[in-house]
Amino acid sequence: MHHPFLATEGPIGFAHRGGAGPHPENTERAFRHAMDLGFRYLETDVHVTSDGVLVAFHDDRLDRVTDATGALAELTWDDVSHARVAGTDPVLRIEEMLEAFPDAFVNIDPKAWSAVEPLAETLVRMDALDRVCVTSFSRRRTLAVKKLTGDRLCTGGAAGAVVQLYSGMPLRMLRDIDVLQVPTRAGGREIVNEGFVRRAHRRGIHVHVWTIDDPSEMHRLLDLGVDGIMTDEPTILRSVFLERGIWPG
Repeated sequence: MHHPFLATEGPIGFAHRGGAGPHPENTERAFRHAMDLGFRYLETDVHVTSDGVLVAFHDDRLDRVTDATGALAELTWDDVSHARVAGTDPVLRIEEMLEAFPDAFVNIDPKAWSAVEPLAETLVRMDALDRVCVTSFSRRRTLAVKKLTGDRLCTGGAAGAVVQLYSGMPLRMLRDIDVLQVPTRAGGREIVNEGFVRRAHRRGIHVHVWTIDDPSEMHRLLDLGVDGIMTDEPTILRSVFLERGIWPG
C-alpha cells in the first residue's frame, strides 16, 4: 500500500519551487498561482536561520534571488524577514506555507543538517506527516528526519539508491524508500528509461522526474510511465496533462 502522499490516480504534477517560471520561486505568490491552476502538489526546499526558523528557500545564501545578502545559517529570522525575493516577495517560513495551503501535498528537501530537527518537529507538531514527502541528495539526512518523525513519513532515495536500481546492483539501499526523484540524465548517462521505471515499479517505488519544462519531454516521460513530473512551468505541465486527459481537476 502506498503512502497517502502517493495514493493518487495517475501521475502527479509538481509545481517545482511553486513554479519558478511565472513567479518568484518559493514564495507564497508562486505557490498560490500553482494552487489556483489546480495543482495539489508543491515542491520546496528548507534551510534554517541562526535562531532556528525554517524557511522555504533553495540556496544557502540570500544573494541569488533576493535583494539582500548573507548565509541563512548566519542570519536571524528578523534579518531574513526583511529580504525580498526578486525585490518584491517576502521569504516564506515553512510553517506559514503549510498553514496557507492546508490542502496541498508538499515535497520538502532539507538542504542542511541544521534543518533536520526543526523540520521533524514542525511536521509532527502540525500533523503534516501524511501530506509531506521528504527527499534529499543525502540519504542519511532523509533517514534522520524519518527517525525523528516515525514510519508515517514518506521518504525518497538518494544517489546511491538510484545507482543501485540503474545498474542492477544489490538493492539494500532501496529498503524503506517510497519514491525516487531524479533528473532524466546524470554524468552524461540517461537515467530515466523504460527499464529504470519498470524496475522501480516492480519494487513498489514511484519515479518522479525533475525539472521538466518542455512539453515534448513531458509527453515522452509520461509515455515511459513515470509517476510524477516536477516543473518550473506549471501552466505548460497542466496543458500536457489536460491534453492527455489526466489532469485531476
